[in-house]
Amino acid sequence: MNGFRFRRSRQAAGARPRAFRHGASARKAPAKIGDTDRRMTRRQFLKKRSIYLLPNAFTTAALFCGFFAIVRAMNGHFDHAAIAIFVAMVLDGMDGRVARMTHTQSAFGEQFDSLSDMVSFGVAPALVMYEGILHDLGRWGWMAAFIYCAGAALRLARFNTNIAVVDKRFFQGLPSPSAAALVAGFVWLATNNHLPIKGGWLPWAAFALTIYAGVTMVSNAPFYSGKVFNVRHRIPFVVTLLIVLLLLFIASYPPLTLFSLFVLYGFSGYVFWAYQVLRGRGNPVRARATSADQ
Repeated sequence: MNGFRFRRSRQAAGARPRAFRHGASARKAPAKIGDTDRRMTRRQFLKKRSIYLLPNAFTTAALFCGFFAIVRAMNGHFDHAAIAIFVAMVLDGMDGRVARMTHTQSAFGEQFDSLSDMVSFGVAPALVMYEGILHDLGRWGWMAAFIYCAGAALRLARFNTNIAVVDKRFFQGLPSPSAAALVAGFVWLATNNHLPIKGGWLPWAAFALTIYAGVTMVSNAPFYSGKVFNVRHRIPFVVTLLIVLLLLFIASYPPLTLFSLFVLYGFSGYVFWAYQVLRGRGNPVRARATSADQ
């Protein structure tokens, strides 16, 4: 019995726990913090290098429609080319709204959208109009097509540089999708023989419309943007009924209805500008840009 001794408890003897006694926590804490920092740095790097799938998928689809319109126009199917441009318009309007609703805006998406618009609403409409109608005018035809193409490029470049300056309610100049709708709608009407114009005057009418669309894109005329319209707000029942009737008209006579709507929109900027001048008010787009420069 004299050789038997009770083993003292570590806690009772005041000894520290094993983790603290050996200093394991003090050695592992810096390693854990360093791993966390490296993981956060890697996530930030991947976030900068990665892109959002949903809005860029719509932009890619719009780019495909523009390329498809060029291919169909080269093969002589101008009605299919015009329809592809209108489909690209719908997709182009959806990518921006989807990005804002899902909070997936990015600098990559803005640049990709501009390049896609240049193909779908700059090069494609000019080529479709030239191959469909303007080629009968010789050099005057391709000059008008180039004026339109250059106007689309200048309009997109100005839009990117003035995106934080221009009033959100209005576009400065005719938007490139609407200009493409004017050109493509005219070709669509001519292809389906819905235009009450004699064949000899048709190329010159297309010549004037193409130059008008190209010049109006780089003008200072204010065109209503529709960005302030929120689809999540309540609307009266009468508005819903009008939308249904409009869709029925578009479905019944797509070439004539769509072309007529975009003709009205294509002149609305100059009408509103003249109305502002008559009332003694300045151009809202120009006034906003001038005040920002000052």
